[in-house]
Amino acid sequence: MTDEFETSLDRDGGTATVALRGEVDVLTVDLVRSALAEALATEPREIVVDLTELVFIDSTGLGALIFGFQRARDAGIRFRLTRASPGVRQILVLSGLLEVVELTP
Repeated sequence: MTDEFETSLDRDGGTATVALRGEVDVLTVDLVRSALAEALATEPREIVVDLTELVFIDSTGLGALIFGFQRARDAGIRFRLTRASPGVRQILVLSGLLEVVELTP
């Protein structure tokens, strides 16, 4: 595992997938916002945030996901999270984010 945080954006048909790798915190949250804004700019039918390689997310990162969700909702774009590790999933549950944002396996 590396200490570096990375994002990637892949487009497949009408789906834009933003993958997050590493830790999202106050030092890396702007990269998350930028990746989500870039995904929104492609005007997909759906945005999927892949959390497979995300090891930690703090409150600023949760705020960035809410930012992406709200912008997508306002544009009529489906927004969902996928493949959260048990630790990240627990943070998402405790934050209440999963009450409004869908998490798929």
